Amino acid sequence: MTGIGSNFDAFFAAEMEEHALVQRATAAALKEPFRRLVGVCVASLRAGGKILLFGNGGSAADAQHLAAELTVRYKKDRAPIAAIALTTDTSALTAIGNDYEFGRLFERQVEALGRAGDVALGISTSGRSENVIRALQMAKKIGAAAAALSGGDGGRLPGLADPLLIVPSRTIARIQEMHITLGQMLCGAVEIELGLVP
Repeated sequence: MTGIGSNFDAFFAAEMEEHALVQRATAAALKEPFRRLVGVCVASLRAGGKILLFGNGGSAADAQHLAAELTVRYKKDRAPIAAIALTTDTSALTAIGNDYEFGRLFERQVEALGRAGDVALGISTSGRSENVIRALQMAKKIGAAAAALSGGDGGRLPGLADPLLIVPSRTIARIQEMHITLGQMLCGAVEIELGLVP
């Protein structure tokens, strides 16, 4: 017999245990960087800025998910929060990829849509995504905050992104699970800090 078969219970238990271990390590390591990320986002939004989110693959999906929760709602009805996912405009994405290169996918949009005081929040599990790195470099050039979520050793993001939240794991699935958890926590903390929910 092939597949998980009789090993299903062991597989299930191992996956859940690894998730729990990474969750505990993330909670221990990232409280202060998370506090700083909340502060940067709240300061930007209070000054009329916005949050630009971007990443590739699963991280693109996270960017869209979080932008939607900010602009629409998280847990309760409240005023919208300014956020844009740079992963959703297929015309812009294909034009930039075709006319320039894939590495400029988010850089070009940050240059067009970003302003000094905004927050550019890049999501890269490896920290080595060229298009995320170039977008964060552009953010700094225009005076926006360059923040990021990553994993492992953070790749090329240490020294570039600040705040930088590096999930202490090298398993992509576990890093992504912590990214969406941290992202949803960010939504909740921001709306509370802005006084939009009790």
